[in-house]
Amino acid sequence: MGGEQVRQAVTHSLAVLRGVTDRDWAGTKAGRLEWSCRETAEHVASDLIAYAAQLAGRATTAWVPFEIAMDEGSDNADVLHVIETTGELLAATVRVTPREVRAFHPYPFRWADREGFAAMGVAEVLLHTHDIAEGLGLASSSSVPPVGLCESVLARLFPHVRPGDDPWATLLWATGRDESAGRAPVTEWRWNNPLHIDTERVVLQGVHPAAAADLAGGGTGGFDWIAGGPVEGTRIGAGLVFQAYEAGVHRPEWGMFVLVRKEDGLALGALGYHGAPDEEGRVEIGYDLVEGARGRGYMTEAVRALVGWARERARERGDVRSLFAVVDKANAPSQAVVSRTGFEKVSEDRGDGEDGEQFAYELRLRA
Repeated sequence: MGGEQVRQAVTHSLAVLRGVTDRDWAGTKAGRLEWSCRETAEHVASDLIAYAAQLAGRATTAWVPFEIAMDEGSDNADVLHVIETTGELLAATVRVTPREVRAFHPYPFRWADREGFAAMGVAEVLLHTHDIAEGLGLASSSSVPPVGLCESVLARLFPHVRPGDDPWATLLWATGRDESAGRAPVTEWRWNNPLHIDTERVVLQGVHPAAAADLAGGGTGGFDWIAGGPVEGTRIGAGLVFQAYEAGVHRPEWGMFVLVRKEDGLALGALGYHGAPDEEGRVEIGYDLVEGARGRGYMTEAVRALVGWARERARERGDVRSLFAVVDKANAPSQAVVSRTGFEKVSEDRGDGEDGEQFAYELRLRA
């Protein structure tokens, strides 16, 4: 998701709202919001320019301290012109921002990258266009956006939500705007940008369902890979992530990460958890590395970071108590990785006695 999707969202919004600029926006409540239609439209413009500013200003600890205000006497058509302008500014900023740049956003891990800000900008435009249209009494069909935009927003910002057959209805439900989707009403929600975990030489970049689907289908997942990557294990793992997403059981912080080298931005492999902790608080991990990146300690560094995040989670929430790994007996380098990162061998196989071709390792975490 990038600048072109931001432009598509704004084009959709203008098509919906330009024909009703003669209505009383200031005196009409926007759907279920407390804001008026005019306030909601001005909010959209403010969000678009704020997201562009975060990326352009490389803000890392807070919002860039400024705001925009409409000139006195400006009308509804002028507000739409500002939305169009700020949309172009965000689209252009997203296009020129390097993919490794992260800027402050409070939810949920206090940052977002260019794709995250693009997705949030698209969501703000689509959802608030719906709110304004609903407030002005337009037919609900008039504000239905392109399906692809809805699918992209859901996969990037709502990876924990089962997408369903109607992406737009799902997005409305996930943001508390539709109670007819056959699911319990949503009363509180937030964006969910992927988790990134930094180490000295690499970054573990969380893989959202859209990237997982691309990887599983033979693509790059949006990453630049070293020669030979991604390997088959990464593609299989990505497929499992997307399956979990479609089933509504994906928990992104317990998912898959691509290992990206800081010095050149190239992806070296993948690692991650095989799902959320079970009833005993145990989580299995897995990992693989492109052959050209092996023997340099990258995976040991990455697994240590993964363990560190789990240990922090254990202290904060207590929902994870141990990590588990299964390694082929013939794979001595992989055995060395888990041993160096604190895992201890606990059995000759998975514990089910089925094959005896693997070692099982466990690392107990202290809360």
